[in-house]
Amino acid sequence: MLSLSFLSRPLLLLLLSSWPVRAQEPAAATPTDAPDCPEACACAPGGQANCSGRALPAVPAGLSRRVRALQLDHNRVRALPPGAFVGAGALLRLDLRENGLRWVHARAFWGLGALQQLDLSANQLEALAPGTFASLRVLRALSLADNRLACLEPATLGALPLLRALSLQDNELSALKPGLLAGLPALNALRLRGNPWVCGCALRPLCAWLRRHPQPAPEAETLLCVSPGRLTLSPLTAFPDTAFSHCGLPLAPWDLAVVYAIGPVCFLASMAACLALGSVLTACRARRRRAAARRRPRRPLNSSPSPAVPANPRSPAPTAQA
Repeated sequence: MLSLSFLSRPLLLLLLSSWPVRAQEPAAATPTDAPDCPEACACAPGGQANCSGRALPAVPAGLSRRVRALQLDHNRVRALPPGAFVGAGALLRLDLRENGLRWVHARAFWGLGALQQLDLSANQLEALAPGTFASLRVLRALSLADNRLACLEPATLGALPLLRALSLQDNELSALKPGLLAGLPALNALRLRGNPWVCGCALRPLCAWLRRHPQPAPEAETLLCVSPGRLTLSPLTAFPDTAFSHCGLPLAPWDLAVVYAIGPVCFLASMAACLALGSVLTACRARRRRAAARRRPRRPLNSSPSPAVPANPRSPAPTAQA
């Protein structure tokens, strides 16, 4: 009995000492810190996915919620279809510079509710559909610099309450729509140089915003507009509000609602008035015709013409001579 207990004690110690090693082997084989990474990209801990300069024709597949920053710059992504970044709902930073991007669907960025920085600079965008950035409610920095944008509608940006920096430099903008900056209450950095601004009434909202938000000296010195027909440059910050006194003020939303509501009513009322006036005129003409018909003399029923009577009825009728 002593020999068996003496032999079993070292065996039991050996089994107990090897148990932690075996229990830790599966945990070492599946690292939890490494993010899911697309095959065409190189990923680093912390959710960094580097897909820069790999001649990719589209957004790589395999994005997951562990990706926090995605670098897709210097590729060949010419278009962004709907749901282009599906699966990457936790993305915070997205870089799409220098892709030759020409078309962005209005729902391309849907699902990126946590995105804070978006760079679309150095592409070939000529227009953006309304609602393109409406889903990016926490966006803080947006760059559209060095594109071909000639017009930017307020509905394109929508209401971005946290946007602080917007870069529109080096485009083809001649003015900004009145409601474009109204939906950006936190905006304090606006880059505008390199655009062919036109000195006119359409520049009034932008000049008013610049007076409330002074720009750095280098940026303010390059904000110039070209006077139509005179080819003279004038700084945007030099236009006071009195310079636009000849311009009509834009209608308020309530005024627009009243106009849109009264317009159809006035149209229907004018149509009804025209129909009523036409009916009255037709009735008057019919009444005049009936009155004229009653005043006209009536002919007798035997109105056939009587035979001709000779001038002297007593004279005998001429006889024919042989």
